[in-house]
Amino acid sequence: MAFKPGNYAILEGIQQEMRTNKLLTMFWQNRPVAVSPLGNVIDLGKEFGNARIPQYTPIDEEWYVGSCAGMAMSGVPAIAHTPYMCSMRFFDLVFNQIGKLRYMTGGQVSMPLVIWQDGNGRQPGMAGQHADAGQESLFAALPGIKVVIPSNPYDAKGLMIAAIRSADPVVFFHYPQINTVKVDVPDEAYEVKIGEAKTIQEGTDITIVGYGHAMIEINKAIPALKDAGIKAEIIDPRSLKPLPIDAIAGSVKKTGRLLAVDHGSETLCAATEIIARCAILVHGARFARLAFPDAPSPGNKEMCTWMTPDAARIVDAAKKMVAA
Repeated sequence: MAFKPGNYAILEGIQQEMRTNKLLTMFWQNRPVAVSPLGNVIDLGKEFGNARIPQYTPIDEEWYVGSCAGMAMSGVPAIAHTPYMCSMRFFDLVFNQIGKLRYMTGGQVSMPLVIWQDGNGRQPGMAGQHADAGQESLFAALPGIKVVIPSNPYDAKGLMIAAIRSADPVVFFHYPQINTVKVDVPDEAYEVKIGEAKTIQEGTDITIVGYGHAMIEINKAIPALKDAGIKAEIIDPRSLKPLPIDAIAGSVKKTGRLLAVDHGSETLCAATEIIARCAILVHGARFARLAFPDAPSPGNKEMCTWMTPDAARIVDAAKKMVAA
């Protein structure tokens, strides 16, 4: 067990599953290679060959997501890795076919498909067209699919393996900010159960929920919350579909307060759904949401940083809720 960057941890999980399942195939526009801090190299193309890791996947996300879906429909498990700027290019395929096939066949046809979607996040300097976050909530609105978002390399590997082994299609959102989070990642294969939340820290004053990049900022806020005397219970859902609402609502029943943090745009972001479900289940609790404003990300670094829910804003919002 050792620290492994997110990209390496994910490819290690895929490598282990490809060694076990001789049919598993992946389409990617770039060669899937990663190097660990110790100098270990994973080169899936070199190990598994052009038939299972095509060296030249066309720059056509509809084509290769559709191709992987076709393979999955015939029983061949497949992974389609799509770049961050193209999360909507294949949305129609997920909406009309991929998410509905098991239902339309009465469960006779499984769909062992993983769509590994890169999410760039709110990166200063990338401008509006290349600095997005929150598209996972759009996919979570579609029936028939699972949606997972890891916040560290350990969860990234475990969720990828769980996604590969799922009979349902899974959209795996991977934000690059998680790649450098320092956690130990086991060498062996393991699953992180889809739909199971992780309690990062227990507390009694307020429940704070977030995932992916938002969880990184929540973790940064922990020391300042402690200094302020706030006992925060912090939960990472890790999955939006299925959403582990029982764990979140159970925490809110204890603390009486929920702060949901989301780097997606404010209107109808995942934080909104989390709050709505908890409001139905927990009467008398107080709720607040931190999200990116309903505007494209500015290219200017200072403006983008000011609009993004960071650790300082999380601490400030928690203080206001606990003091009220």
